Amino acid sequence: MQTLDNLQSLSFFLPEFALIAGVLLVVFWDLMARGTSRIIGIVSFALAALATSCIISVGYLVNSLPSQKLFYGLLAFDAYANLFRIVFACIGAIIIIFAVPAPETGAGTEKRKGAGEFFALLLVITLGLNLMVMSRNLLMIYLSIELVSVLSFVLAGFKLKDRRSSEGALKYVIFGGMASGVMLYGMSWLYGLAQSLDLAEIAARVALETANEGHIPLAILVGVICMLAGFGYKISAAPFHMWTPDVYEGAPTSITAFLSVGPKAAGFAILVRFFAEALQATAQSPGGLTPWAFLGGLLAMATMIVGNFTALHQNNVKRMLAFSSIAHAGYMLLGFCVFSDSGVKAIVFYIVVYAFMNLGAFLVVAAVAERHNDDESIESYYGLGTRAPVLAVMMAIFLFSLTGLPPFAGFIGKFYIFAALVRAGGSWNWILAAVGVVNSAVSLFYYARILRAMYLTAPTTDKPFSTRLSWSTTAVALAIPTIVLGVYWAPIYDLVARSVSGP
Repeated sequence: MQTLDNLQSLSFFLPEFALIAGVLLVVFWDLMARGTSRIIGIVSFALAALATSCIISVGYLVNSLPSQKLFYGLLAFDAYANLFRIVFACIGAIIIIFAVPAPETGAGTEKRKGAGEFFALLLVITLGLNLMVMSRNLLMIYLSIELVSVLSFVLAGFKLKDRRSSEGALKYVIFGGMASGVMLYGMSWLYGLAQSLDLAEIAARVALETANEGHIPLAILVGVICMLAGFGYKISAAPFHMWTPDVYEGAPTSITAFLSVGPKAAGFAILVRFFAEALQATAQSPGGLTPWAFLGGLLAMATMIVGNFTALHQNNVKRMLAFSSIAHAGYMLLGFCVFSDSGVKAIVFYIVVYAFMNLGAFLVVAAVAERHNDDESIESYYGLGTRAPVLAVMMAIFLFSLTGLPPFAGFIGKFYIFAALVRAGGSWNWILAAVGVVNSAVSLFYYARILRAMYLTAPTTDKPFSTRLSWSTTAVALAIPTIVLGVYWAPIYDLVARSVSGP
């Protein structure tokens, strides 16, 4: 890859400039406009910024531009980053549609207090996600993660008068601060060894030290384990998941949906890039299983088991989906610990399909809670199949896909994950695959509780309820690819396969 200076890098940084311009326009319009035009302008500017960022990134990807090192090597410009730029822009746009009518974001209230701040922060977080996936320098990795984390703290506590929201945000801050400190400590070990923050230079030093000692040096192992605390915190991997259920339950549902897919996707993207570029990690060595494959496998098993078995006992649907999100991070870690192209392709494809089905599930949760005085318990779903049949069908589609049942997209995503493990071979990978299959079966039990409540339990009231048109339309729009990608996924998978050759 060619290293570009600051001026040369600007033409490859246009999606981020679009987001920055969107933030400035949203803040300016929020200060100047009044009445209905205020929220219309805010939403229009935010959507326009995300659309512009997405279109420019699509242009980069379609034109197959060569990979570059931007800003003297701080950021990477490659197909891998461009694909995630598109994903983040699409996720952001869906969240804006999700959040517009919601009173908890300020947009759905009469005074619309806080709406400008909400959408401006959402755009800045999207900018941070882009920087995360492009980072190829330890300093940029840390700064981009902190940019996303600090603003996520604010959005998680956006319901100022809600005790659960404040409690969740405080726990988010505490766990985030701890993970950040441990990650910085790990980075200091790697910097002390390599005398550089650049991932490529770290890789050269790691290879030299490993060759000299015949195995991975202890200093590198300690540094990487500490850095895994920061990465694990972003993706909600056990044992760094403790903040997740309280934050997901207390935050505005639109932000819960965003946190469950956006930062998680960016966390996996930078995790894959770090291990590929800084460690050149492999699953096997002449001496057998590498420490990286063993650590990744342990994290995957712990994350799946904690997420799925804890979800079995939840009565709050948002909290249940929080533990479900933890479990899905475990499934994606199965593809990570293979350290092969097929594993990376499986992770990225799974992220794409997971975004559709998980955003859709949280959208239904928001719609049901709105009609039940913010009651998110499973009892509010009693008889939903008769009171709101379209909404119930959408929820059933998302839950079947999250379980991994055919013919839905979640099945194909898990198929590629398990196929990568089986293709890699070895007893360790077979154990991981077996644990993954068992956990997928366990997840059916708690998803089935919601299905039973919707279709097999008598409603507490016969009164039907209507859903906001924007939410119903968005739910259907998310359900369509959830079904289509379960029967015809080749174009999306081929796009992913072409894009992940970079890291």
